[in-house]
Amino acid sequence: MERLTTPSNRQQVRGFLTIHSTPSALRHHIDWAVQAVLGTWVKPSWSPQPLIPGSYRTQIEFRDRAGAAAELASSLRSWHYLNFEVIENSDNGGELFRCTPELGIHRAIVDQTGAVILTENQLSAVLKNAFDEESIREAISSLLGNPWELELDRFRSVDLQEIAQLRAI
Repeated sequence: MERLTTPSNRQQVRGFLTIHSTPSALRHHIDWAVQAVLGTWVKPSWSPQPLIPGSYRTQIEFRDRAGAAAELASSLRSWHYLNFEVIENSDNGGELFRCTPELGIHRAIVDQTGAVILTENQLSAVLKNAFDEESIREAISSLLGNPWELELDRFRSVDLQEIAQLRAI
C-alpha cells in the first residue's frame, strides 16, 4: 500500500541569516523577530563583535518556505545600528539581502553559485539614465551591491583575523 501524502506547493529553501553587528539591547528583539518569521523557537549563539565595542554577532541557518529571507530582511531593516545579510537558496538560485545603517537595504537575485544576476530591465534602466561612462559604472556597481559588500566585508574578515591571530600564538 502506498503512503498518502499531501501535495506541497511550498518550495522549501535553505537560508542563512548573519547579524554582523547589533547593540546588546537589540539581541532579544532580534531573537523574537526571527522566531515570529520562522515560526519556530530560535536561540542564537551571540558572540562579541570586536570591531564595534559593545556589539554582538551571530549566524543562523534555517530551512523554511520560499520568501522567508525577504520577511526576515523586512523585519530587521527598521532597526538602526544593525548590519546584517540574509541569503535564501533553492535549486533555482535565490535571493540575497544586505543591510547597513548608512546604505539601507539591498536586494539581489542570485544563481546557484551565489553570483548576483542582473536583468535586462535593470541594465536598460542604467543605460537610459546614465550620462557618461562613470555614471554607468557606478550604477552597475550599485546594482551588484558593491557598496554593501565593501561595508560588510570588514565584518566577515573578523573571523579570518581571529584565526590568523590564534595560529601566530
